[in-house]
Amino acid sequence: MFAGRPGVPYAVIEKVKGAQRLYAVDPAAARLGIEPGMTLADSRARVAELEAFDHVPHDDHAWLERLADGCIRYTPWVMIDAPDGLVLDVTGCGHLFAGETALAGDAIVRLARLGVVASHAFAGNPDAARALARYRTTGASEDEAVRRLPVAALGLDDEATLALKRAGLKTIGDVVVRPLSAIAARFGGEAATRVRRVIGEADSPLSPRIVKPPIFVERRFAEPVARTEFALEVLGELMAEVIGRLEETHEGGRRFVARFFRTDGLVQLLAVDTGRPSRDVPAVLRLFRERIDTLADPIDPGFGFDLIRLDIPVAERLDAAQLKLEGGAVAEAELAALVDRLTTRLGRGRIRRFAPRDRHLPEQAEFTLPAADPAPPGDWPALEPGEPPLRPIHLFDPPQQIESVIAGVPDGPPRQFRWRRTLHDVALAEGPERIAAPWWAPREAPTRDYYRVEDRRGRRLWIFRHGLFVDGKPALDWYVHGVFA
Repeated sequence: MFAGRPGVPYAVIEKVKGAQRLYAVDPAAARLGIEPGMTLADSRARVAELEAFDHVPHDDHAWLERLADGCIRYTPWVMIDAPDGLVLDVTGCGHLFAGETALAGDAIVRLARLGVVASHAFAGNPDAARALARYRTTGASEDEAVRRLPVAALGLDDEATLALKRAGLKTIGDVVVRPLSAIAARFGGEAATRVRRVIGEADSPLSPRIVKPPIFVERRFAEPVARTEFALEVLGELMAEVIGRLEETHEGGRRFVARFFRTDGLVQLLAVDTGRPSRDVPAVLRLFRERIDTLADPIDPGFGFDLIRLDIPVAERLDAAQLKLEGGAVAEAELAALVDRLTTRLGRGRIRRFAPRDRHLPEQAEFTLPAADPAPPGDWPALEPGEPPLRPIHLFDPPQQIESVIAGVPDGPPRQFRWRRTLHDVALAEGPERIAAPWWAPREAPTRDYYRVEDRRGRRLWIFRHGLFVDGKPALDWYVHGVFA
């Protein structure tokens, strides 16, 4: 959206081959003869007060996504038809709004409140609907209206559209009367496919932006709700209702998404995640309040909310669990609740935990993932009771090189080395543990021989020899890869 001066015509410009050209114009500029494609200099020569704004495709798409979210009030099947359209499958939804015509009228009014000038059309397939809405042809029937559409309505590239016009095919009706095999042979298979879709002989794919969740509840209001606190109370009632459904299926929610639909067509969205399946209404509501507290722009009801919807897009099995006598289950639940609160307040990627990975290289044997995500399959290597860990918890990335290494025998552990300007006399050593390079690495990639060493001051290090002795000469380096606690 652009905030130009009231009553002053404006245009959106983009750079085309070094020239500033108009990408789109507002109705006031169009009435003065300003059209897309004109240069900015020519436009201002005609209308000196014309204002210009840079075209930012990302912002346009973000605004289109917000409009698509608002249209979910009519149907869950909403698809973005970039760069400037939406396609709604309202099959079976018209009776909720006293007919499809009333549904479309309500959508046009809400878009007008946002300053959006929109046109619409109904058709039996998405391709025909988008073409009729953009080119606004009419006829005694849908088929006749589609046949009157210009070939540009097929949505082909400029070269194919120009070729159709030069061949004398000005409308879709002109193309339909020709054998489609001849159209495909001359203008490409895409042209024939588009024709079959727009006349309904082939299926038109419709990919909704938001997939309908398996569990959702909503509350509509005859009068808009202008108080945020009351809206949150309604959210609590919806939460209790959806939890009842989850209890029937022995499931718990992992993700809860609340949408507050404003009367002007915009949608306020809040989403929270839990580390484990949950049916705890107060706990989930606390997470929603935590999310609200972190918002830089608090929930603004505007002229009020007329619809509140709660979705459960992710749910998992949750059966009754017996508490452990030592209280371990209670401690785990408290830890999970803490992780949920921190994740909600700080962000999903800020609270992380380690997980094992099946890799033999030490620096690749673990990875981090959001703490709220489910644990991947696999366990950490088990230790024998009383045995020290084979590898340290803290690893250096990259490993730190050692200077002045003295070893008793060429392939033996070091006896003395200098690291971080400190001389270490080795008292105990264990190893080697040989780790070769991966099979896909070059054949000459050096191997690593790891040792667990302890110096005379009791400091325990994990070091490795990088490389082997070649013809009795050392072609290797030593590194410290980690420190034991």
